Amino acid sequence: MSQLWDFSGGIHPLEHKDISTSRPIRRCGIPERLILPLQQHIGDPAEAIVEVGERVLKGQKIADVKTGMGVPVHAPTSGIIESLTEHPVPHPSGMADWCITLKPDGEDQWCPRNPVDDFHALDRDQVLEMIRDAGISGMGGAGFPTNIKLRPPRDRKVNTLILNGAECEPYITADDMTMREKADEVVAGLKVMAWILRPERCVIGVEDNKPQAIAALRKATEGTQTEIAVIPTKYPSGGEKQLIQILTGMEVPSGGIPADIGVMCQNIGTAVAVAQAVYQDIPLISRTVTITGEAVREPGNFEVLIGTPIEYLLEQAGVQQDKLSRLVLGGPMMGYTLSTEAVPVIKTTNCVIAATASELPAPPPEQPCIRCGECAEVCPMELLPQQLFWYSKSTEFEKAEHLNLFDCIECGACSYVCPSSIPLVQYYRFAKDEIRVQRAEQLKSDRARERFEARQARLEREKEEKELRRKERAKAAAEAQAKKQAEAEQATAEGGAVDERSAKSAIVEQALARKKAKAEANQSSPASQPAAEKPDTEALEKQLSQARSKLETMQSMLDDAKAQQADNVEKLERAVAKNHDRVKRAEEALAEARNTPGTRPTEPQSTH
Repeated sequence: MSQLWDFSGGIHPLEHKDISTSRPIRRCGIPERLILPLQQHIGDPAEAIVEVGERVLKGQKIADVKTGMGVPVHAPTSGIIESLTEHPVPHPSGMADWCITLKPDGEDQWCPRNPVDDFHALDRDQVLEMIRDAGISGMGGAGFPTNIKLRPPRDRKVNTLILNGAECEPYITADDMTMREKADEVVAGLKVMAWILRPERCVIGVEDNKPQAIAALRKATEGTQTEIAVIPTKYPSGGEKQLIQILTGMEVPSGGIPADIGVMCQNIGTAVAVAQAVYQDIPLISRTVTITGEAVREPGNFEVLIGTPIEYLLEQAGVQQDKLSRLVLGGPMMGYTLSTEAVPVIKTTNCVIAATASELPAPPPEQPCIRCGECAEVCPMELLPQQLFWYSKSTEFEKAEHLNLFDCIECGACSYVCPSSIPLVQYYRFAKDEIRVQRAEQLKSDRARERFEARQARLEREKEEKELRRKERAKAAAEAQAKKQAEAEQATAEGGAVDERSAKSAIVEQALARKKAKAEANQSSPASQPAAEKPDTEALEKQLSQARSKLETMQSMLDDAKAQQADNVEKLERAVAKNHDRVKRAEEALAEARNTPGTRPTEPQSTH
């Protein structure tokens, strides 16, 4: 036998388990309507993937989680999708949530299934995907998706895999009867999870008040390395952290998870669901539920389709409405009172207590705390319930959180022993909810501030980019203007040089012509010599007029450049000077031509 440890505190309430263990597990049957909430576990709600009026088959997926943490919902039987509306769901608030209503057709027709002969031939990710597609979530607590839980961080190797069969809370016997009647499936599911995790140790923890279950498990584990650890009966030994401490001697750190110390806990019902999903391709569409209490004639455990209304379930157990005082979902320690029988069974439903007034009487009025300290003595988490109560009641949430409020597992042991009848757990739940709301609001505020700051940064960036583009356009325009002006200056300078060269060529040609004419005149007599060739004064006058016009244009450009203080003033001054010289030479050539004998004088033209 492996060594066992103990945890602090704990209580020994009356068990009342024998009420529901005298009969084997019975099938509950198919009700007229199945109400299937879209959110049946911790995480994100599923989204319906079927339409109203559509016929679905047993085991068919009718809702799924596209993004986020969650698992799908399946049709527990064949039938017609009747509606998608809000309906009361199992929750302490009593509020409604979105549900798919399925009207069974009585045929109970299965959809096609593909069971696996040997899961060892598959990849681990494939098996995890099968578990996820089967819609399996934890069936003993908050309902954490099993496929995610079976995929711990790579830096946290799971050395010990624990199957929690303690079932320590009074009245509840669903796991006890499952271990008695389905021990082989329990062990089969454990083997699948062990193959995925490869732990060094596999152990099933069972309280010593379940001898028949212990015997069945021992028989099912013969020849295997799986340990059956029989632990003392004490509430809340079935709490995850308490069971880990009992079986390993290690404590889960505050704010941490079992994987932090290399341990993982799974529920008995979860193991059965994993085995059915892998070996038979059966999704999680039913579970074992305990119906007990003095207000039912035939208490016991029932195999119930998910979505079955509690009202129908109570009828199967023979409820006596005249004796029914309180309807509790879950156990008397951690459960809560239902406000209506119309709520459906979901994946985490394990017990319904139909209690009489004498069985679970209304709590007496709350009295002032007498500081007896009994709550601190029984707290399994070694907290300070009295101080947490004061801070929670006075809404000093920061101080309560400083005292590790969120380490409280809400087992109810403190409320159970309180002589002043103070509902301590309710105060702690209130404080936790308020802190969560404040955190959510703070997160929302932080995100809003981040969005605002991002928007301001974006607007500033766009403004800078716009200004940069404006400057680039202005620079490009200035460069284009400067290039255009430079081209104009170059064209002007080149044009002036061409005109100057033409004038010079004309003057040289005229001079050569005169020299030739004079030489011919000297060689011949005046009588025999023909009259001297007359110079072309009209051409010279035309060239002079063009030179003067060019000079006026250049002078005007120079005046404008000086007025604008442009950079090309010097170039224009040089061009004007050149044009002055050209005009002067043209005037001299014209004057010389006019003075040549035989030339008809013309009227002189003013230069300005």
